[in-house]
Amino acid sequence: MKVIIIEDEALAARQLKAMVQECDESIEVLTMLDSVEASVAWLQANESPDLLLMDIELVDGQSFEIFNQVEVKSPVIFTTAYNEYAIQAFRVNSIDYLLKPIDEKALQRSLQKFKELKKLYGNTSDNSLSINELVNAIKQTKLPQTDYRERFLLKQGSRLVPIAVEDIAYFYSQERLTFVKTWDERSYVIDYTLDELECILNPSCFFRANRQIILCAKAVDKVHLHFNSRLKLDLKPATVEEVFISRDKSGEFRLWMGE
Repeated sequence: MKVIIIEDEALAARQLKAMVQECDESIEVLTMLDSVEASVAWLQANESPDLLLMDIELVDGQSFEIFNQVEVKSPVIFTTAYNEYAIQAFRVNSIDYLLKPIDEKALQRSLQKFKELKKLYGNTSDNSLSINELVNAIKQTKLPQTDYRERFLLKQGSRLVPIAVEDIAYFYSQERLTFVKTWDERSYVIDYTLDELECILNPSCFFRANRQIILCAKAVDKVHLHFNSRLKLDLKPATVEEVFISRDKSGEFRLWMGE
């Protein structure tokens, strides 16, 4: 496995390199970079590594700027002292988010997660990795924290109503607003995007079916095989729009449902 480390503190970079090679002697650290500028230049001039280990606060800005300047084809494990960037991190190629000081066991789990996903989503002909499939898959198991949201305080007219997560069948997007649908078929506007909800909901209970909906497993009433290897879902409570899962996500959905 070929890895690059993007970290602006020289000592931290050396320690991370040693820790990576302690976890797996076969890992080759190609280079260590300390800035957005150097990272963009290296990624433009070289073949993509298997994995990036990336700090967020670099000497010339945040590493998210790298994604705006060059196509990043490799999955990323973010390493940072700040947990407030978690949602933003998972909007790019992140498969994990490790808080400093980095624990070697946590790093080892992240590397093992990457290897298992690469094995699952690799192309058998050339062992290449589909980054889209990998990132979509990891969204279901990605939270670096264990404190998933248990309830939301939602507005209903002039009052606020507490809604427990177990009372929610699905979250859906409609006309630039996000809604909650409860088991008793009530709908509430919620002040989160679906991307943000993905990062605070327990992935064993909720699945991002497509751009418009995140659903609870118990809400799935029927699954139909559809044209072009897509899946069509019947949910309870029923949705206004039909719910489809793309061919790329259908395998992931089957695994999540326990097939």
